Amino acid sequence: MNSLILKTMAPFLTVLMIVFSVFVLLRGHNAPGGGFIGGLLAAAAIALYALAFGVEATRRALKAHPMTIAGGGLLLSTVSGFVSWLAGKPFMTGLWFNVAGVDLSTVMSFDLGVYLVVLGAFSTILLALEEREDP
Repeated sequence: MNSLILKTMAPFLTVLMIVFSVFVLLRGHNAPGGGFIGGLLAAAAIALYALAFGVEATRRALKAHPMTIAGGGLLLSTVSGFVSWLAGKPFMTGLWFNVAGVDLSTVMSFDLGVYLVVLGAFSTILLALEEREDP
């Protein structure tokens, strides 16, 4: 797309959408939202950036291939389940840990993994579709 307005606003809107997607991810534990919806919002931000600047510029901006992001998220989600199993609890039981004064949970790491899987998978699909449209 060759729109001056889109190219001007896309970087700002992309950052805003990604920040909002992280808010939705973090809010999802106690309210509507979570990893899936947050990942969709982040993938929509990537799609907006791709519409404004093209697929190659978007791939350079991502720094990692979207499927690598999805694979990392899948690994994180799987490890989150095995942590409880290794602690002698049923698989995917939520556990809490205090690391350097910060409370962390396997529930949050699982949600973050889902976020990354959705972001990576949908970004791959959206970039492939946009690439077919580029001349």
